Amino acid sequence: MARFRILTYNIHKCRGLDRRVHPARIVEVLREIDADIIALQEVLSRQGNPEDDQAQFIATNLGFHSYLGENRRLDDGAYGNLLLSRFPLRAIHNHEITIRGREQRGCLRADIELAGTTLHVFNVHLGTSFFERRKQARKLVSSEILHSQELYGARIVLGDFNEWTRGLASHLLCRHFQSADGRAHLRRSRTYPGLLPLFHLDHIYFDPTLRVERLAPHKSRAALIASDHLPLVADLRVDTIALMTSCSRPD
Repeated sequence: MARFRILTYNIHKCRGLDRRVHPARIVEVLREIDADIIALQEVLSRQGNPEDDQAQFIATNLGFHSYLGENRRLDDGAYGNLLLSRFPLRAIHNHEITIRGREQRGCLRADIELAGTTLHVFNVHLGTSFFERRKQARKLVSSEILHSQELYGARIVLGDFNEWTRGLASHLLCRHFQSADGRAHLRRSRTYPGLLPLFHLDHIYFDPTLRVERLAPHKSRAALIASDHLPLVADLRVDTIALMTSCSRPD
């Protein structure tokens, strides 16, 4: 039975609550958690000293495979979502989910082979507008992205969904996936703002062939200051019985 740890974390361009841009502090937080698969949002990579290239700096210091899905240019650098993994990343694709007139955004997908199982991991950061998120949610659950015929393994969708209250994105994804932050974990899955979490912006969704064993925000001293979000961490396992009896992709 394969078990693994996964996390989603909006690192706010490595700018902490003390206003310092400090990628080494993000690395410290990630080392404390010791996850196998990491989805980061708001990552900025620029030329200059090593810490300016946040994606490369974090990946190098962790010794992980990585890929930055650039969604737009910011301050002469690449800005977007970053996937990191102990295991090689395959079939990488950054899906366009930008809504006309709004900030450019993407959904970064990579495949990971784990104990004979393929995981399709999707790292997403939805928009700040209500109507923008509604359109993005529909794009996500379309046959172009989450219901692509190319997908044959277990899917995991995680990231910052920017829903201050339960909206269409949450309803749609809960209709198609299991939610790591269900009733048993709801009070413990608030991640924003970091010092006094009141809102449930960060989510982890997955196929029924996976089971959540533990879900919690990481609240170390470093994590409380490193970003305006807390990391949301889940321990998952592959349900071998569900995997063997699963005959088709859920609708």
